[in-house]
Amino acid sequence: MFNNIIYFIVVLLIFSIKYPDNAPERPLIFSLAMLFMTWLAFAGYCRFGFRELEKRLKSDGQIPEKNITPAGGYYRMIGRLSVLAVFLFALAVYLFNIKYWLEVIPWIKEFSVVHGLLAISLFLFYLGTIYYFAYPSYRVIFRSEISRSSFMKSNFRMNIPILFPWVFLSLVYDLISVFPFFGIDRYLNTLEGHIIFFICFVTLLMIFIPGFVQFWWGCKPLKETEKAKELYAFLRERRFKYRRLLKWPVFEGTMMTAGIMGIVPRFRYVLVTDSLMDTLTVEELKAVLAHEMGHARYHHLLLYVVFFLGFMVLSSGLSDVFFLLMNLNPFFMKMISSQDPETTSLFYLILSVPLVLALFFYFRYVVGFFMRNFERQADLYSAVITGSSFPIISSLEKIAYFSGESRKTPSWHHFSISERIDCLLRVEGDRGLIRRHNRFLAVSFFIYMICIAGLGYLLNAGPVKNYLTCSLIQGVLTRELHENPGNISLHMKLAGLYHQAGKYRESIDEYEKIIELNPGEAVSLNNLAWLLVTVPDEYLLDKKRALDLAKKAVFLEKSPVFLDTLAEAYFANGFKQEALLTIKEAINAATRDKEYYESQLKKFSGDKQ
Repeated sequence: MFNNIIYFIVVLLIFSIKYPDNAPERPLIFSLAMLFMTWLAFAGYCRFGFRELEKRLKSDGQIPEKNITPAGGYYRMIGRLSVLAVFLFALAVYLFNIKYWLEVIPWIKEFSVVHGLLAISLFLFYLGTIYYFAYPSYRVIFRSEISRSSFMKSNFRMNIPILFPWVFLSLVYDLISVFPFFGIDRYLNTLEGHIIFFICFVTLLMIFIPGFVQFWWGCKPLKETEKAKELYAFLRERRFKYRRLLKWPVFEGTMMTAGIMGIVPRFRYVLVTDSLMDTLTVEELKAVLAHEMGHARYHHLLLYVVFFLGFMVLSSGLSDVFFLLMNLNPFFMKMISSQDPETTSLFYLILSVPLVLALFFYFRYVVGFFMRNFERQADLYSAVITGSSFPIISSLEKIAYFSGESRKTPSWHHFSISERIDCLLRVEGDRGLIRRHNRFLAVSFFIYMICIAGLGYLLNAGPVKNYLTCSLIQGVLTRELHENPGNISLHMKLAGLYHQAGKYRESIDEYEKIIELNPGEAVSLNNLAWLLVTVPDEYLLDKKRALDLAKKAVFLEKSPVFLDTLAEAYFANGFKQEALLTIKEAINAATRDKEYYESQLKKFSGDKQ
């Protein structure tokens, strides 16, 4: 399930990246034919892959590479095919134009949730193809009697809740956009509106999603057995707050696992499968429950919300940064400005690659680091609650044995069972390890928050984004000026951009070009005068020429702005009385910004107040 979280996020990211509105050159039948042909090839590869897996297992009982267990080989194949399914979905969006063809359906474009669900159903279809051909291998490897239909249904039932937050969020946005209650849609487009909306959304998510998910999974209260009674008593003794202890019927209860959902205690559910209840002893089950209690005790579920918020902050900035970087390259600039829909689609497909890689790195290595250590923290908490590491060790050994998992193979979100057991054994001789691990996690999370805040600022509002934006605009203007060197408007924009970026020498040169093209261009005369008299680089200062240029600008147009520049030039050249008279004239002519002109008057008169 954890891998599928990444796959679904990647799919949503691919689908949400801006897409050209131009109609594709090839008709709908071409897109449908290509979708069918790629699916046919994909289905054939799935069938071949799992048959090869079964053959290799029958020959020696394990996968030769690195002594991978049968279960490990099965999950590797599922992962490899799921990544291929994501790639096929990207092709469908950017090369076969399914996003465009969905948008031409009446009302679909206005409702993003329907639009998105229709597209994601294609990815679910690819996953269904994997599950269909994976069933024979699953039945042999895990010695399960579950039917193929139940196997496929269980996979979908298990993984579809990953999409629930996105569905609810999209639905709310659609309702607000279609029914703009008292202008709330305009408020939500502000920064404050985004923050308030996200807080409200997360609050509702924490309250309602756990209950909805457990209903979707078909969870039921545990039967009144002796084991169940002892577990209820254990939770009461520990004063653990939760709503219900439920039977988790995932894969008809054959999977050996437990879980916890819900940040708010009143809406918190603890889940245990039948297989786990039947296999483990009461003491081992208590240790497993203590492990889940550890996740609640250290607020791991709330921290996962923080990680997703961090991803939203990063992805928003990175998408803009990558877009700007690509547009700085003339080759990609031609692609995005092309009128050919296929070329434009290819541009967005290429744009999605660094975003997907950044997403993979963030979840696989950053969030994965915390997930592994959160599991260790929960293991250590279980050892504390039960008074010994051995019940949780025994439960881990049984889970590894009966599920066919390798004791030595780690995953990106869990340490290997062998590593977890080794750590628990060390705790028996060194209880200080628990305190050190908790401190290590606290420091790590503090560093994460500093990094995410810094990167969020740099990428979304800081100098990096501003520099790239200016560089992009500068590149566009420079290329246009190369084709139209006499275009004064383009020279004006470029000069202003240089000035804003602190490139004063380049800005002065552009204004000089404008004046050479049109000596009577008043705005350029005024702006150049202001630069020459206020530029922080003393080698560029030219107070005398600034005064001459300012006089010419005011002769052409007596605006308050031009008068202010002339007053500044008079003052810089030592003509204090002329500066005072000129700034007073600007104040009398001004209809706005009078406070600024009055502050200039105080400066010229020597009044520090």
